Amino acid sequence: MEQLEVKKLRFPVIIEVDEDGCYIVSCPLLKGCHSYGETIEEALENIKEVIEMCLEEEGLDESLKFIGYREVEVEYAKAATDKSKRSS
Repeated sequence: MEQLEVKKLRFPVIIEVDEDGCYIVSCPLLKGCHSYGETIEEALENIKEVIEMCLEEEGLDESLKFIGYREVEVEYAKAATDKSKRSS
């Protein structure tokens, strides 16, 4: 009989909120690993299930390591629209 080794693993997740107030959560270490919820807690519970499904399908690549989170600054210019022209 095959004996299974059980490990507790920690995965980084990114949480965002969309325009409807829904929380979108992603695990950057696993391709296609995304979920959502109406609350942060619900989104986190849902992503745990998706992580487990990804691990069952793809296995664990232990060479992948989360290094950290950084912000970068970019310049963004958006053309202004003249609202007075639309109202005529």
